[in-house]
Amino acid sequence: MTAVLRTNGLGKRYRRRWALSDCTLSIPEGRVTGLVGPNGAGKTTLLNLAVGMLKPTAGTVEVCGGPPAVAAAALARVGFVAQETPTYAGLTVAEHLRLGARLNPGWDDVVATSRIARLGLDPKQKAGRLSGGQRAQLALTLGLAKRPELLILDEPVSSLDPLARREFLQVLMEAVGEQELSVVLSSHVVSDLERVCDHLVVLVDSGVRVEGDVETLLDTHHRLTGLRRDSRSLPADQTVVSDRHTDRQSTFVVRTESPILDPAWSVSRLGLEDLVLTYMEQAAAPEAAQALEVVR
Repeated sequence: MTAVLRTNGLGKRYRRRWALSDCTLSIPEGRVTGLVGPNGAGKTTLLNLAVGMLKPTAGTVEVCGGPPAVAAAALARVGFVAQETPTYAGLTVAEHLRLGARLNPGWDDVVATSRIARLGLDPKQKAGRLSGGQRAQLALTLGLAKRPELLILDEPVSSLDPLARREFLQVLMEAVGEQELSVVLSSHVVSDLERVCDHLVVLVDSGVRVEGDVETLLDTHHRLTGLRRDSRSLPADQTVVSDRHTDRQSTFVVRTESPILDPAWSVSRLGLEDLVLTYMEQAAAPEAAQALEVVR
């Protein structure tokens, strides 16, 4: 399967701090990929590297088969809506569309004007007088009318209320169906990702913790609960992602493609939010343990 976004050992350093390090992933085309992780995980850095707004300190990144933003053709293949859903407060909706048409050779004016009409936006209204949800929809319209192969969205709904978020995601999914887009969507709201994404990347502490097809990840991760035991007693094909213990009970989250045959375990399936939080919590655990040692 062709990768629409591929990185190998990608890293970005600011003085002594690595905002992203040793990031290797391959996002297939034709998918809606959710990028999730805590603040400071490197999500925005990764996306800015992917659109050519930053230059890597280490490693490589390819977008739509080539390096990002090296030529007009490469820029035309990628649409980008930044975290602040940028619009120009002093320009009207119609002026935004005219600016988009002037800057983008592949501009589809039918897509732009029809979406503005469907959203009920007044072409004469200035962007500064639009609601947050309306500005986000305008920014999305500009990205879609560019007719990109890949649309990258960096926390586009973070400041929106639940209704505006749902409307934004609904418009996005309609566009995915109509234009056969590949999408990378960064978000803190896992329920939003669960609604629209079929591929997942979890980024923690500046590195990739897990990546893959959502259904495959959910099918291969299990929560095991039973009498207390050591993780070393588990079969070799069960990779322990997390473990918790009381005096009498152990709970493991394991990753395996094999069936769980031990009758001593109560086995349950993880939801997407549980899966994401498990990887995020385990990444934070060593830091918490180290901090505890310092306090002692």
